[in-house]
Amino acid sequence: MDFAGNLRRNAAALGKTIVLPEAWDDRMLQAATVIRDQGIARVVLLGDPATISARCSGLGLDPAGLDLVDPVADAEFGSYSDEYHAMREAKGMTAELARETMQNPLFFGAMMVHHGRADGMVAGAANATGDVLRAAFQIVGMAPDTSIVSSCFVMVREDWQCGENGMVVFGDCAVNPQPNSEQLAEIAVATARTARALCGFEPKVAMLSYSTMGSGSGQDVDKVEAALAIVQGRNPDLAVDGPLQVDAALIPEIGRSKAPDSPVAGRANVLVFPDLDAGNIGYKLVQRLASAEAVGPVMQGLAKAVNDLSRGCSVDDIVNVAAITALQSQD
Repeated sequence: MDFAGNLRRNAAALGKTIVLPEAWDDRMLQAATVIRDQGIARVVLLGDPATISARCSGLGLDPAGLDLVDPVADAEFGSYSDEYHAMREAKGMTAELARETMQNPLFFGAMMVHHGRADGMVAGAANATGDVLRAAFQIVGMAPDTSIVSSCFVMVREDWQCGENGMVVFGDCAVNPQPNSEQLAEIAVATARTARALCGFEPKVAMLSYSTMGSGSGQDVDKVEAALAIVQGRNPDLAVDGPLQVDAALIPEIGRSKAPDSPVAGRANVLVFPDLDAGNIGYKLVQRLASAEAVGPVMQGLAKAVNDLSRGCSVDDIVNVAAITALQSQD
């Protein structure tokens, strides 16, 4: 089972355009050539073309076939600045500050996505998550059916007996520190949707807790119970249950013992963590101690496809997230 390979092949069939705004980062340049060479997407790199070409040459890379765009020299720079000023004027944005902001490749790239010049954007190798999401929030905006942006990782290891076909999807592991019940419900639904789109299986969603079906109590358990009720009320056809401890969610014999009537216990392929502490720690433990591949983070809830990377990402990480972004842009 080659999950990353399948992502890349499926993305290549779509012919999408992905903008990479961090062209000063060597990993981005290396990833751009892989994306081009494997036909995953057309690539736009933002920055001074001469500087990008020289940096590529220094790395032994051929920039041919990459679209090099200098934001300030671009024919749309003025109109993008004016539009951004109009978008943010009520928040105190001035025309001068709008022009200054639009020189930032993150914001220019987001405006390219907003206008359809690119189908999606991938950044975060050299920028903090907050900076990437700020550009996305302010320009691309939220999807009409959601009030929260969240994230998930597809955790992959071929010899796993748990999950589905060697995959388990974890959410939210990168964005929301303390989601309330309503937000946790949205995270669950969004993560199920992402799992279906990227992994090709029907999601079985476990709402995780330190309690399984009332074995423990407290405000944190109450939050998960309330989130479950919201999800079930709005999505009656979704297989979802909780609160479940992670062993009860994943291991069939423990699931049968602790939650014998659950449609999810022991068979979960989507795990929804109650807060960011649990989600971030959980995915990194599985990645490092179980040597699982962590594909993501995949952003959920934006009106168009924008994804954030870890600043410790590899070239392969960037390529895989670019493929995911191309697939997400189908929506």
